Amino acid sequence: MEHEPTRRITAFLILFFMSVLSHAAMGQERHPAKLSAADLAGAAFQNPNVIVTDEPGGKVLDITSLKSTDEKFASGMYRAGAQRFEITEPYGVDEFMFFLEGGVTLISTDGTITDVSAGEAVTIPKEWTGIWQTDGYRKIWVIYSADGSGL
Repeated sequence: MEHEPTRRITAFLILFFMSVLSHAAMGQERHPAKLSAADLAGAAFQNPNVIVTDEPGGKVLDITSLKSTDEKFASGMYRAGAQRFEITEPYGVDEFMFFLEGGVTLISTDGTITDVSAGEAVTIPKEWTGIWQTDGYRKIWVIYSADGSGL
């Protein structure tokens, strides 16, 4: 069960990043992209802009809450079922993830194991390779990509 301090920290991080980006929007009228408590609980996936992908572990739901005007930074929410895949080429983007539900086990190519559970966060560097394994999760994601790919 998510604790109040965790919700407050999550909301603060989201609002901070969105506020910084809105001020840098080169003269365009931009606004913070808020994810409400209801959104974080799953209501965000009711949005008509959700991308739905069918995977062997079930439907994957992905919603982008903000994409920067230079298209190098984005944030949103993601929900997926059980998955296991090997990442043999570099991950490709720097990604911060805060897990709201479920979790993931990341097994780096050198054998290092990183377990991340609900209420915890992890940042994956673009150079990472290894195995991604999960029974399912719901997360907030924040991605930076210098060339804009992968967003």
